Amino acid sequence: MSKMSVLKKRMIALAAVAGITGAVGLAVGTANSQMAPFGGDEDVAYSQQLWSALTDAKLVGDGRIRTVAYEGTEPHGFVLETLYGQVTIGEHTGTVIVKQNYGPEGLTPEQVNNDAGKKPAAVTVMFFREAGYDDDNKNIFWAKFLGDGSLDKNPKGMQLAGKIAKGMDAGCIACHSGADGGDYEFLRNM
Repeated sequence: MSKMSVLKKRMIALAAVAGITGAVGLAVGTANSQMAPFGGDEDVAYSQQLWSALTDAKLVGDGRIRTVAYEGTEPHGFVLETLYGQVTIGEHTGTVIVKQNYGPEGLTPEQVNNDAGKKPAAVTVMFFREAGYDDDNKNIFWAKFLGDGSLDKNPKGMQLAGKIAKGMDAGCIACHSGADGGDYEFLRNM
């Protein structure tokens, strides 16, 4: 067998192994994204019910209650408005914290306060669900909506609703678990 034939067979064998490895990696990646604790069909459906309840309570949307805007911090936005309320989804009534997130950089709280029609770039929501939803993390359902009420997505294309980034080093739960008082809330202790 010539040296070229041996080399050619080895290259074909390596290509086959690489193809199998790539396919396995793709399958594992897909399985992991489907197993993530957020962004699945159930979370998306629940987030739609939540947005509807928030709209009815005038906590989001064109007719929303406005508060005094203040300087924000990333990842939420350069200017924020925060509302607390109660909404009901199904049989459960729970506390909700709604944060209107404004940008771009350079926008001031005064500009937001003086523009009654100013629309947020995003709306981040913490909804305290029924016991048993996520007891390890105060039973909070997390969601990040775009200003139009559609769900935002992370860089991997996962919709941001549910137990966002549970068990991960970054994300809603990782950040908010460090709030004083252990209540996952930075503006007030609940």
